[in-house]
Amino acid sequence: MTGAHAGGTTGRRPEASRRSRAWRVGTPVVVLLSGALLAVSATNSEGSDLRPGRYADLASLVEGEAADYRKVEDRYQDLSDQVDRLTAAVGDKGVKQARREIASLRDPAGMTPRTGEGLRITLSDAPEDQLEEAVERNKHLDPEERLNLNRFVVHQQDIQAVVNALWVGGASAVTIAGQRVISTTGIRCKGPVVQLQGRPFPQPYVIEAVGDPSELYASVAGDPIVSGYRKDADNPLIRIGWDLDFEDRVEAPAYDGVVDLQYARPLR
Repeated sequence: MTGAHAGGTTGRRPEASRRSRAWRVGTPVVVLLSGALLAVSATNSEGSDLRPGRYADLASLVEGEAADYRKVEDRYQDLSDQVDRLTAAVGDKGVKQARREIASLRDPAGMTPRTGEGLRITLSDAPEDQLEEAVERNKHLDPEERLNLNRFVVHQQDIQAVVNALWVGGASAVTIAGQRVISTTGIRCKGPVVQLQGRPFPQPYVIEAVGDPSELYASVAGDPIVSGYRKDADNPLIRIGWDLDFEDRVEAPAYDGVVDLQYARPLR
C-alpha cells in the first residue's frame, strides 16, 4: 500500500490540523471576551440603557402628560359651554330654579376664585447627597438601626396631611402647585411625580391656603402626621424639605377641571 495510509498516518493535511487547533483555542477566548464586555456594560449602565436617547427626561415626560391632560380639559370646557348655552335657552321654571341653586353652590364648591391672606407651605424631597449618604450608612448598620429611605421622599400622604390640616384650620380655599383643590380632588403618587386631578407635577410641592394665618398655622402645627414630617425635616440625617411662610395675599383660582362625581351604593 502506498500513500499516506501506508505510513500509518490519519490522512489529515497540516492546514486542516492547524485550523482545528485554532477553533479549539479561539472559540473559548471569544466567549470569554464577550462575557467580559457584557459584564462591563452592565456595571457601567447600573441597570439602565447606555443609550439614554431611548428615554425622555422627567421634565419632558411630565410636560407631555400635562399637554395631553390640557387637551382633554379643553374639550371638556367646550362641551360644558355648549351645555350652558343650550340650558340657558330653555324657559322651563324648573330648569331656572336648578340653575339658581347651582349658582349659590359655586363658591363653596370651589368654582369661583378666592383671594386673601394665608399660608404657603413647600414640601420637597431630601437632597440627593443626603440620600446617598444614608444608603452608604445603612450598609454598615444592622437592619433595625437603618434609616427607612422612604422618609427622604415626599409622598401623597404627606401632601394630603398638610391639606387636611389646612381645611381643619378653616381654610376657605386651598391650592397645590397653583391648582384649586376641591372635594373630588385626588392626590396620587405615580413614580417620581404626584398626580393631581390626573395631571402630573414634580416636586417641590407648593401648597397655599386662604384663611386666618394664625388659625391655619395652629392647625398645621398640631397635626400629628405633619409633626412627624417636620421632625424628619429637622433631622440632620434626613433633612426632607419643609418651608412655611405667612402670606399677605394668596390667590386661589377657580377650579376649572373635570368634576368627577362618585357615589356609593348600599349592599343588599
